[in-house]
Order: sequence, then C-alpha cells, then structure tokens
Amino acid sequence: MSETLQATDDVEASTPAEAGTEAEPQSQSKTEDLLVQEGDIAGDYLERLLDLLDYDGDIDLDVEGGRAVVSIDGGEDLSKLVGPRGNVLESLQELTRLAVQQETGVRSRLMLDIAQWRAGRRAELAELGRTTAEKVAASGERARLHPMTPFERKVVHDAVAAVAGVHSESEGEEPQRRVIIFPKP
Repeated sequence: MSETLQATDDVEASTPAEAGTEAEPQSQSKTEDLLVQEGDIAGDYLERLLDLLDYDGDIDLDVEGGRAVVSIDGGEDLSKLVGPRGNVLESLQELTRLAVQQETGVRSRLMLDIAQWRAGRRAELAELGRTTAEKVAASGERARLHPMTPFERKVVHDAVAAVAGVHSESEGEEPQRRVIIFPKP
C-alpha cells in the first residue's frame, strides 16, 4: 500500500512540470483548430453570398499571424465586392466576422481579401510608410498621413518601424484616425 501511495505522490509531483510543457502545444493546437473552424464558417458564408449574387470566385482559406485569412479570387465581378478604397470589402469582412461569431460565440479577427486588393494595398502602404519615414528622417519635420482603416495604419506603422530615426503614432477618432510620423529626438 505504501508503494502505491509513493507512486501516486510521484505522479502528482511531476504533473505541474509536465503540464507546463504540454499545455502550450495543446493550447496552440486548440487555437489553430478554432482559426481553421473560423475559416470554414467564413468560407461557407461567403460561398452562399457568391451564389446569391451569381458571382464566380474561388475561396481560399488559410491561417496567418494568429488569424484566419479568407481570400476570394478568380471572378470578373469581384471588384464590385471591393468597392471604392475597399469600403465594400471592409463591410463584407465585418459581416463575415459577425457570421463566424454567431456560430462560435467568439469574436473573430478574420481577415478577408477579395481579388488580391489587400495584398496590393499592403504593398502601396508599405511604400508610402517607408518613403514618408525617410523624408521625415532627412528633414526632421513630422508628417501626417490621410485617415486610414486599422488594417492600413498597421501596415504603415510596420513600414515606419523599419526606418531608423523615426517613430509613428496614430491620432484621432475613427473614421478620421491617421498615422503621424515623428523624427526621433
């Protein structure tokens, strides 16, 4: 009987250490499973939308940077789902996030791209952020950029962070929130 108690005590003593090493991969796997589920729900929702509109498009699901990413490509009419400056795309993304939240009960950070608009916009904004930051570093004068969406501001902040001698901050309230680039003192 004392051997059984000793064995049980050894297991209990080793459990916290083992739990610390196993909990992280298990938690990471659970998070990725949830993101895949979000992508599947979003894909189904968007497929129904495309069918209702009678638009062609291929839906691609992925997980990048801790968020589900859904892309729709291939159809001629897809630019209509992007809209001017991505306004329709932003609205569709929010509706898709709400559809995912309704099924999972969890707020989604899902990213939607249509006709590779976000990919192209990301490249434009990274270039804008880099060139503006270089001008600020050379002139010593701060620069205010036009109002942007949270996605756009993040891309600019990331580009500015890669340039020495400057830093950036956001100011204002949505939808007029913008990036300000400052020279470092």
